[in-house]
Amino acid sequence: MKTPKTPILALLATVITVSALASCSTDDTTSADSATTVSIDTATGPVEVPQNPQRVVALDNTSLETLRAFGVEPVALPKPIMPYEGFEDWIDDDAILDVGTHREPNLEIVNEAEPDLIIGGYRFSEYTDELGRIAPTLDIAPSDDAEGGYVESLKRQTASLGVVFDREEQAAEIIAALDAAEDNAAERTTGQSVFLSVVSGGKIDNGAGRIGRIIEPLNLRDVFAGEAGDVHGDSGLAPEAVAAANPDWMIVLDRDAAAGEPGAAPAKSVIDAQEAFARTTFASEDQIVYLDPYFYTRESIQAYAETYEQLADAFSNAS
Repeated sequence: MKTPKTPILALLATVITVSALASCSTDDTTSADSATTVSIDTATGPVEVPQNPQRVVALDNTSLETLRAFGVEPVALPKPIMPYEGFEDWIDDDAILDVGTHREPNLEIVNEAEPDLIIGGYRFSEYTDELGRIAPTLDIAPSDDAEGGYVESLKRQTASLGVVFDREEQAAEIIAALDAAEDNAAERTTGQSVFLSVVSGGKIDNGAGRIGRIIEPLNLRDVFAGEAGDVHGDSGLAPEAVAAANPDWMIVLDRDAAAGEPGAAPAKSVIDAQEAFARTTFASEDQIVYLDPYFYTRESIQAYAETYEQLADAFSNAS
């Protein structure tokens, strides 16, 4: 199901409620910069935050790659739920404090980090009020319930971060890269049926709830959408049910690889072992796409751009 996109300029216009409000103080450049604020539209309403904050606690994993692209190094992070690949230096740096996971975050560590800004939301959305008592807190995380869906809200998040860190031009380039990759993938998908799969603990499950948002802008049909097999709660889906549906394609997320589960069987070996798949279109035509295993912990605008490039290549090579 293809969803419409929002133009980049419109994104930039909607994320700012109030432009930079310069302080009357002219003591020195540093104090003037620190007193400049912007008001950003968030999931909880407009929030006024400092522009170019010096001490940032970043809790929303979907924002991390954009922060890195902007040259922002957080003072505290939820290290256990971050993708290790690409963030080794941050994770291994003891000077960057570890907040822990969203299940039991150490808010005292957040306070100890003395942040000027907290980027919360997503897995940490339930703590927004508590975090807001420590420092200005932004919940600009992407959401399936947002206008235009998850992918469009990723673009708004990027535009907002561009405003906060005075990197609007770079944010626009990041959004444009996603738009281009998305358009390329959309052109190469022409209504094919697909099974969205998450493999975990040796089980093959319906992954629509986790990765269904990937196909929102594409011309693909989820073979189980709204039908039996749509939601399984990680209980496992009978391979025979998938074979009976006989989708043209299969898109796979290896959740165990993303979570670093020791001794877990790779998703490919689990799928290759299914005799029931032997005569399916996706297996016989080798039309199985394995996502970057870190996609589950990245979920960033960059991860989506890379995924659309991967899908465009796969569908182009099959045509």
